[in-house]
Amino acid sequence: MAGSEENVVIRAGQCALTLMPALGGKISSLRVGNEELLQSPLKPYEPRTRTMAFSDGDASGWDECLPSVAECDVQTEAGLAHVPDHGDLWRVPWQVLNASDDSATLRANCFSLPLQLTRSAILTEVASSWRLQLLYSLTNLGAYNVPWAWSAHPLFAVSAGDRIVLPKDVHSLNVEGSAGNRLGTSDTAQSSPLTVKWPVTSSNHGSEIDLSLAASPDSGIGDKLFAGAVTPLSEGWCSIERPQIGLRVTIRFEPSLTPYLGLWLCYGGWPEGPGPKQICVAPEPTTAPVDSLAKTGHRTKAWSRQLSPGETYTWPMELQIDRIEQEKLNSLHESHK
Repeated sequence: MAGSEENVVIRAGQCALTLMPALGGKISSLRVGNEELLQSPLKPYEPRTRTMAFSDGDASGWDECLPSVAECDVQTEAGLAHVPDHGDLWRVPWQVLNASDDSATLRANCFSLPLQLTRSAILTEVASSWRLQLLYSLTNLGAYNVPWAWSAHPLFAVSAGDRIVLPKDVHSLNVEGSAGNRLGTSDTAQSSPLTVKWPVTSSNHGSEIDLSLAASPDSGIGDKLFAGAVTPLSEGWCSIERPQIGLRVTIRFEPSLTPYLGLWLCYGGWPEGPGPKQICVAPEPTTAPVDSLAKTGHRTKAWSRQLSPGETYTWPMELQIDRIEQEKLNSLHESHK
């Protein structure tokens, strides 16, 4: 099967995943029975342009951000490259290389930099769990060294009281941005990132905040955080526990290959302006602990990766969905303390 016009659906038991090759290879739906696990569209699905803001689109589901999350200008051996908001790939059609009942492989090319991403997905069922295995392969199609940064962008729907669980050795997170500066602001003059404690921290006004608990949709919260930048991650995973629907979603990744985890907490705080808002949590395995490919790290170290001409880089990622009862959740919380 080849092409990029028709949606692709893969299934395993009661779990179904829908991909939209024509709209950036988006995973538009991930369902278990009648439960949709991803953020629903804020606007109708429509073709994207190379310059539109991410907030001008549907801002839903699961996209891939490459070669940057934030819009930026990057100096390369071939001159200055402009990378648009949330990167290139959510804007362009993807080619379906193959698809079956339980698997699909799609491919797309960036336009700001000569990069090609291939993503393979296999969905399986084991007992009362489902596993989505993803394999990414990135190739430099150009004749010069190319900088890049990748971030997964899965927007998972949540309800107030749902819980985010991180590995026990994560005690602090860097703040990339916080709506209304509720967590404070970074010292941009010193290029010093703002760090907050996890899971319980203090707001900019001194009140206590449990970052691990999803807030109400009218709270106006929109925080982008990063794990792994202060203390390297020894374990690569993040869970979202949803007791109201009896499911736990766990993202797993290999920290030696994608060493950071972005965490987007949005409970009505984005997009800015009138209209529907995101109510979601996005655990985002990534190659950099910042959103901009142009941003430097400590002592001007570049966070970006480099691919030489013809070079290919591969990495895995996995999503597991478990049915779980409240008693088991309580036992898990005790084991993570």
